Amino acid sequence: MYDIGIIGGGTAGLTAAIYGQRAGKKTIVFEGTNFGGQIASSPEVENYPGIAKISGAEFSMKLMEQAVNLGAETVMEQVTGVRDSNGMKVIETAGTDYACKSLILAAGVTHRHLGLEREEQLVGSGVSYCATCDGMFFRGRDVAVIGGGNTALQDAAFLANYCNKVYLVHRRDEFRGEAGLVEMLRKRENVEFVLSAVPKAIVGEHMVEGLILTNQKTKEDFQLDVNGIFVAIGHAPKNELFAELVELDEAGFIKAGEDCLTKTPGVFAAGDCRTKEVRQLTTAAADGAVAALAAVKYLQK
Repeated sequence: MYDIGIIGGGTAGLTAAIYGQRAGKKTIVFEGTNFGGQIASSPEVENYPGIAKISGAEFSMKLMEQAVNLGAETVMEQVTGVRDSNGMKVIETAGTDYACKSLILAAGVTHRHLGLEREEQLVGSGVSYCATCDGMFFRGRDVAVIGGGNTALQDAAFLANYCNKVYLVHRRDEFRGEAGLVEMLRKRENVEFVLSAVPKAIVGEHMVEGLILTNQKTKEDFQLDVNGIFVAIGHAPKNELFAELVELDEAGFIKAGEDCLTKTPGVFAAGDCRTKEVRQLTTAAADGAVAALAAVKYLQK
């Protein structure tokens, strides 16, 4: 029997474990792939307050060590289901059920990928899914941002402050993002719109050296000589298992506000998996703390 069960071993989940253990509660954290979440694969982290520079792997390791040293238990297994049983929250894995008095869902999201050959191999070597995390490493270089929503537009604006040239690539003639952002980018001398174009291939063996695109209208291929490719085509939440326990929005994110409360008493959502505007390390850590303290308050009742 555990006081707090946490699904997801990223920044939000591990922070929740730290706060839960410090409050004297027995916590257990489930992770199906690798503890630390997406940030673990980031070469360097420079936007976490109080830490000027650290690798994503080291950041994740220190976070996990802190939680474990405080007494949190960890399970490296894929969660196969969750259910509410007479007020208890039961977490199911292959062959084992874990009963918890409260539950924090911190399963995170996955960035939608382009699906191109060599894309996965070049993550951290020119391919990135987070401009605010990695943009500073491309100071003075040419980069491409792929996407047509607000995230892509904001990424292009951010990168234009540091990069020599920013190509904003979109498969349509018009952007889905805010008109004001589009107009602001039009006025930036180092931003160029590349419309009606879709990525076809990444050039480069060990580092990104270019991006081959196909013009949607002429069907001709052409190349952009860039050192960085920032993919901003959306996030895919991993909340299907929780659909019967909590309410999801149209995009699949768990409906929960800054208080991290869901529609189900004793069930909380933290980090990127919940409905929110900003998805960063700092907001994930904040959610973990808020959700854990909310769970403690629920247990006290």
